[in-house]
Amino acid sequence: MDKLSTIQQPIQNELESLNMTIRAALQTDSDLMNSVVDYYLGVKGKQIRPLLVMLSASLCGSINESTINAAAGIELLHNASLIHDDVVDESLQRRGRKTVNGVWDNRIAVLVGDYFVSCALKCAVKTGMISIVDTLGTLGRELARGEIDQISNVEHHLIDEQAYFDVIRQKTASLFVSCMQMGALSVSAPLEVTHKLMTFGEKLGLCFQIKDDIFDYYEDTSIGKPTGNDIREGKVTLPLLYALQHGNKDEVVFMSELLKKNVLSADEVNSLIMFARDNGGIQYAENVMEHLRNEGYEVLSSFGDTPITASLKSILDYTIERKK
Repeated sequence: MDKLSTIQQPIQNELESLNMTIRAALQTDSDLMNSVVDYYLGVKGKQIRPLLVMLSASLCGSINESTINAAAGIELLHNASLIHDDVVDESLQRRGRKTVNGVWDNRIAVLVGDYFVSCALKCAVKTGMISIVDTLGTLGRELARGEIDQISNVEHHLIDEQAYFDVIRQKTASLFVSCMQMGALSVSAPLEVTHKLMTFGEKLGLCFQIKDDIFDYYEDTSIGKPTGNDIREGKVTLPLLYALQHGNKDEVVFMSELLKKNVLSADEVNSLIMFARDNGGIQYAENVMEHLRNEGYEVLSSFGDTPITASLKSILDYTIERKK
């Protein structure tokens, strides 16, 4: 049993309730919609985000019906964002499986993504807590803003570490922050406690995106995207940012000019990858994650040494150490 399965085991019944809630929320009398939903739900993901909602609630109280509905809402919104991302990125595969737009087309994918958003809001409303509805609505805004800002950075060839972190806080970390927040809200945790859990969620979310970005510098098709895909799309992530700040001056000038091109050849992409790797970019990104891990541990220390805090630490470890 892997680390994530071990973490899930104590709340397996709650996870089953979550999946029934998601299935019920998506049920409709449209045969086409049901076909797409059945296909999409045919492979269950790791469900880290709803797991975080439940662990957050468990740390502050007991998982209840509002917790399950909040977790379902955030999982549906997350999946809606993935469906829409695949359309924006023109991705026909995700982690070795055809995307919704890959099986059907962009029209269907956009509408299905919209349907997931609506179902997510319905789940949030079922909690009867306006604070949870507000959190979900704010999250949707942050996710969209993060993607828009990333596109803007690419178009303007903005190469800046602060801009990078601003984007990943919005487009990735905000989701993890909201998971911890909604779990705490579902059991009416004190504001101070909620804020601590949100801080942990941000550390975890930043690590998640940095790790994803590191994968782009290695050959491994099992991760669901080609090596160098981010660079090919004009996205300059942390390893390359570091290399551009600390590499040989002549090389930096040459690589910076490459990044201004609208279309890069395979050799040019590979040159940028090797430049980042040879100039300590991967090690730097890993060091940043290690620093964030220590900060996350520090936040959890105020909750004591419990099975729940141990599980949250394990998720943070898993995020940093995962192979795909």
